[in-house]
Parts: sequence; structure tokens; C-alpha cells
Amino acid sequence: MDGSPSDPGQAPGSVSELLDRLDGLGATLPKRLGQCADYLRHNIHLVAVSTVADLSAGAGVQPSAFMRFCQALGFSGFSEMQALFRAEYRELRPDYAERLSQLRERGEEGPEWLAASFAEAGHKSLVSLMNGLDGAKLDEACRLLAAAGTIHLVGLRRAFAIVSTMGYMLDKMQVPTVIHRTSGQIESDHAIRPGDALFAVSFTPFSQETLQLAARTAERDIPVVALSDTADCPLREAAKVLLIAREVDVGAFRVPTAAMTLATSLAVAVGGMRKDRLTIRSNGSKME
Repeated sequence: MDGSPSDPGQAPGSVSELLDRLDGLGATLPKRLGQCADYLRHNIHLVAVSTVADLSAGAGVQPSAFMRFCQALGFSGFSEMQALFRAEYRELRPDYAERLSQLRERGEEGPEWLAASFAEAGHKSLVSLMNGLDGAKLDEACRLLAAAGTIHLVGLRRAFAIVSTMGYMLDKMQVPTVIHRTSGQIESDHAIRPGDALFAVSFTPFSQETLQLAARTAERDIPVVALSDTADCPLREAAKVLLIAREVDVGAFRVPTAAMTLATSLAVAVGGMRKDRLTIRSNGSKME
């Protein structure tokens, strides 16, 4: 069993101080806590928006080991450490102008370097997706959507690319689909009827319009399938199934490689299920 280093004293007052403390601990950390340290360094953007279960799974340790890791850094537990990251979240996720500036300062703005970096980040995102994919949840999501009379899609800002592509694919497979854009702040709940289903996509820091539509739909006992980048997403309260797709970024820019892959898989599977059902019904009608 892994032990814990001696009490480091007061908790770090900033993320940079936390990283300095990690440098100081170095090889003194037991094996499991060392795994936690390595994972945190490479996924620092996830700490503010993930659960201890998510992070411990990513590090390949038990949640109890990740809790000991937090305590080894001087925190009372995971919640205190996460609060530090959340307080500095805007610093960790600067606006687009600042992100470009950071890339230029590092001399990392050439198109060839960017293409290689985004390709590598996409590969890492896909590996992470497959390592953490819950096949049973994905199957349940497919069945809920395939059984719907009409599939309603909602995803704003960064998530809109996901639902618009999924809507295009479903339409090509002749699956009745509606994309909700909340244009002009007009609520479109009336279009979602019993027997339908809603697929809602929202990433940190989350779209309130998407969260509200999902909540109102769930209150009417209409199934909601959700896609986000954290298991701690507010959509979990409304969703019958919550799928997770996390992205590795490049200079704080993210390409939705994992999310698009998951949504595409979902669309193709749903289209296939509906086609099989129509074939069975058609064959049954011919036999009567």
C-alpha cells in the first residue's frame, strides 16, 4: 500500500505554487501518488471541471489514492484543491486574443507546427475517449434516440458544430431531426412532443439555454441524452444517459475531435437501428 509523504503544511495559494510544490516533492511521492502527479501535470485544465472519480480513473488509481495525493500537497481533500483551480479557471482558459498572444510569445504560430500539434492533440483525445468509453451507456443512448419519433438536437457556441454535423447525418439517413438554435431567445419546447427525445451538448463553462431546455424536457418525462466534457456537468441531472468526451488542447485552443467522433458514431448507430426496425416492420406487413 502506498503511504503519504510527511505533512507539507499549508495548502498552496495558487496553481503555480501547487506546481512548484510538486517539483519539490519529485521522486519522494509513492508510486500511486506519482501517477496522480503525472496525470495532473498533463491534464491541468480538467481539474476545475472533473470529479475525483474522473481524475483518479485517468491516473489509473483508486479515488482514495487521489485523495491522499491532494493531502500530500497540503489540502484537506480534493474539494479544497479543486476550489483553487476553479478560482483560477479564467486564467487557465484565456480569451481567444490572449491564446493567440501566448502562442506568438512561444514562437509557436507557424501553420505546419499548428497542424502537427492539433493532429497530435486529436490523437490523444481519441485515445482518451476509447480508454474511458462506457459501451453500455453508449448502447443505451443509441436505443433511446433510435426509439424516438423525432430526435431534437441542441448545442450552442462551441457545441453547435457537433449538433449541426449530427443533424446533417441523421437527415441524410432520413431520421426525423430538429436542431434547436434558441434564435431570438424564443423557447422551442412546444416542438418536442411525447415519444421524441432530446440530444443536448454542452461543454464547460456550459450554455444556460441548453441546460434549461434539457431540464424542461426532462420534467415532461421526455428522454434526454447528453454529451459533455465532464461527469460533473449540470446536464447529468436531466439526462438519462450522460456521455463524456474530453479534448486535449493546443495553446488553450481545442478541436472537438473526441466529441465529433462520439456524436458521429451515435448518429450512424441510430440510423442503422432505425433502418433495421423499418425492415422488420416491412417484412412483417408482407407476411400478414
